[in-house]
Amino acid sequence: MHNKMETERLFLKPIDLQDAEFLFGLYNSPRFIEFIGDRNIKTIEDAADYIKLKFLPQLERLGYGNYVIIRKLDDKKLGAVGIFDREGLDVHDIGFSFLPEFEGKGYAFEAASHLLSTIFRNFKLKKISDITAKANLSSQKLIKKLGLKYIKTIHLPHDDEELLYYEIEKTDNIL
Repeated sequence: MHNKMETERLFLKPIDLQDAEFLFGLYNSPRFIEFIGDRNIKTIEDAADYIKLKFLPQLERLGYGNYVIIRKLDDKKLGAVGIFDREGLDVHDIGFSFLPEFEGKGYAFEAASHLLSTIFRNFKLKKISDITAKANLSSQKLIKKLGLKYIKTIHLPHDDEELLYYEIEKTDNIL
């Protein structure tokens, strides 16, 4: 899974240090900060450190992680989607974020559904979860469209925000 994946309109490429400038812009976009949180990435160097410390170790350890979503049409980086081993969650979590100008065009569903089916097919995971803020209605809509079911509300360690927790189980019809 260190390889690039492909859908009809998109490439999903494992994040690397060359994506630091893109990550800096994505993680400082208003909706990212509002709904996902401020990751305190104030410079491109901070973004490179974040990739080095947060994303690359999991990619190496598990063989999957965070992927930059690139539009085939023009090689534009649109957002990111990943499967994360998150502190406070027993089940690996799918997460996605997009630059504002690329939201609402079906890219998130295309990328996330491809990643989900690839992970279920190629790795021994039986379930994937997703967490989202109560106010993030567009994320909830996508989570449900991907087939995840609402389970409960949770709190992550070191965070007092109550989040909605969803899960999907691997079935034979997810290929």
